[in-house]
Amino acid sequence: MNTSVPYRIGDFVQCADGEGGPLDRVVIDPVAGRVTHLVVADRLVPVELVVDAPEAQAGGILLRCDRAELERQAPAEETSYLRPETDPEGYARDEALLLPYYGLGAGGVGLTPNMLLPTGEPEVEVHERVPAGEVQIRHGDRVEATDGSVGKVQGLVVDPDDHSVSHILLQEGHLWGRKTVAIPLRVTDWIGGRVNVHLTKAELADLPEASFG
Repeated sequence: MNTSVPYRIGDFVQCADGEGGPLDRVVIDPVAGRVTHLVVADRLVPVELVVDAPEAQAGGILLRCDRAELERQAPAEETSYLRPETDPEGYARDEALLLPYYGLGAGGVGLTPNMLLPTGEPEVEVHERVPAGEVQIRHGDRVEATDGSVGKVQGLVVDPDDHSVSHILLQEGHLWGRKTVAIPLRVTDWIGGRVNVHLTKAELADLPEASFG
């Protein structure tokens, strides 16, 4: 791990011309074991924009683009509007309001409800964009050993030369809080925001303390 660098989720990412924003999450290809994208400032940033020299990452992740180029990257979320079930007039039953119509009837002024106006706001759903076949790692994702929970994800350990992931870092406050624990990627898999580790708590406790530099 001498040339590897930590990608701590929540740390600020630097652009070529200043601060870009915090690292919100990391997207990886679980088959290749490689980072493909970072989510920074609500943008899906290709890992090719990360400066790959280890010494450049000593103070955190550095991007080779400026902030304007960062803003031009694809949004990390997409919004869809839900189409409600509508009645023949085109409005959903809970989105229409009857208003009276004042007109002349046989006996003078009549009151006839005949006008529909929409009410309320349309429902929207926000989806995080993740390339097909890939998974995202978040700060605070649960880490489960074969015999129970051991803590939460803090980040990843990445080789800057090819962006391959070697380890998953445990957040401070785990079972062995006196040391920085890095779990080898090869003994993990991901299911719905949870990292499963194919080791027992005792086997994890025997892992050496992680170091970088």
